[in-house]
Amino acid sequence: MSDVRWGQIPEVRKPILLAAFEGWFDAGTSATTAVEWLRDRYEAEPVAAIDAEEFYDFTQQRPEVRLEDGDRVIVWPETAVHAAAVAGSDNDLALMAGVEPHLRWRTFTEDVIEVAQRLDCPLVVTLGAMVGGVPHTRPSTVTGSTTSTELGSRLGLGRPTYEGPTGIVGTLHDGLDRVGIPAVSLRVGVPHYVAGPPNPKGTRALLQRFEQVTGIRTGWPDLDRAVAEWEERVSAAVSSDDEVVDYVHQLEEEVDRRATEELPSGDDLAAEFQRFLREQDED
Repeated sequence: MSDVRWGQIPEVRKPILLAAFEGWFDAGTSATTAVEWLRDRYEAEPVAAIDAEEFYDFTQQRPEVRLEDGDRVIVWPETAVHAAAVAGSDNDLALMAGVEPHLRWRTFTEDVIEVAQRLDCPLVVTLGAMVGGVPHTRPSTVTGSTTSTELGSRLGLGRPTYEGPTGIVGTLHDGLDRVGIPAVSLRVGVPHYVAGPPNPKGTRALLQRFEQVTGIRTGWPDLDRAVAEWEERVSAAVSSDDEVVDYVHQLEEEVDRRATEELPSGDDLAAEFQRFLREQDED
């Protein structure tokens, strides 16, 4: 029996499913904030939710009690799905955000696949954020990968090479690959010495790359002011510790030596992506 609770499904045109999960793979909540940003920007409508009962240890992810018009209401954690029409694009958006489940990951993956199939999503894009040795003073680097050989060659994306403990995103990509739904992973690095939320710089980088790959406008420049203020606050905090200042300088030198983009930046990237989706639809 499915754990997906469906509401009214609006008319959407082969929406791209964009998903992020708060937890191990969402440093600074950069990824889930990016999904929420698009949900608000496009005034997305709720269409479904994955019931939390089977997937969460409520001693770790506790429900919240709220008062609404004087009544006591318990709000349970859930993975919510919203959909939005995107003017000027061949594809609309399906937006999934929630907390990484604690239990039954294979069943949870099946529920996500159900969402993608019922909404007729031609592609799933997952967003993530990882702590690492990156300075807050340099542009955030986004790495992209896909298990689809054709999509990878056309968009310049590598195949996943990570080995080790994984999260729900890794499990989800494996499940999507098994049922033949193309999937792309976009991951941003955030400074490990300031990994707490919020991190608007990581969010902006993910939104910028998602727009670059898909051609869907995300409004990422609207975060420029928040990013500048965040950088100023971090720099002010770091300046009081000479050891941290020296460490940041070492990270800057290392990043400047590498100084390469992990994803292609050509103007025709989104057009190639759209051609891929059209060909998939024709097949």
